[in-house]
Amino acid sequence: MKRMQRQLMKEGFVVENIDYPSTRHKIEVLVTSYVKPKVEAFKKREFCRTLHFVTHSMGGILVRYYLKHFNLPELGRIVMISPPNKGSELVDKLSGFFIFRWVNGPAGRQLGTGAQSMPNSLGPARYDVAIIAGNRSLNPFYSYLIPGKDDGKVAIDRARLEGMKAFTIVPKSHTFIAGSRTVINLVTGYLKDGRF
Repeated sequence: MKRMQRQLMKEGFVVENIDYPSTRHKIEVLVTSYVKPKVEAFKKREFCRTLHFVTHSMGGILVRYYLKHFNLPELGRIVMISPPNKGSELVDKLSGFFIFRWVNGPAGRQLGTGAQSMPNSLGPARYDVAIIAGNRSLNPFYSYLIPGKDDGKVAIDRARLEGMKAFTIVPKSHTFIAGSRTVINLVTGYLKDGRF
């Protein structure tokens, strides 16, 4: 997200790039211990009247969890890039393997496709959110495990979210989509104008 951060700052946005240890904690802990304190501190800055979110992958689920549990009157627009809003089949099929669990951590294991999984328990969007999904994969094995078109980790259909305001697909893979110039321009345009 560094390239995204630099470009948004050039466009006049004040940016806080929130880091969190997704391989060590569950989503609930990541939100309450890492995301919420940063958001609260940012809100106290005198210039903060509207607060937008730009997320990649699991970050979209963290924002959805935050907004379900905490009030944010300053909320503006949200752009989610490759979010597993309905979970990912990779978690369903590979979470039994040690290497997968080690790489993805406790939060990653919460991103399955079951009705009780974290993404599917958060409900529809009741805020202004746009979603960018990719349709290129760098991992044929992962794509074999995912039904339909995907970005190598998340199926296009599983990125969608009930209540979203806009949705678009770009020819990018999950790993590199957030650094794409095309995606950065889409994000900037949506934050400014509310459309792609």
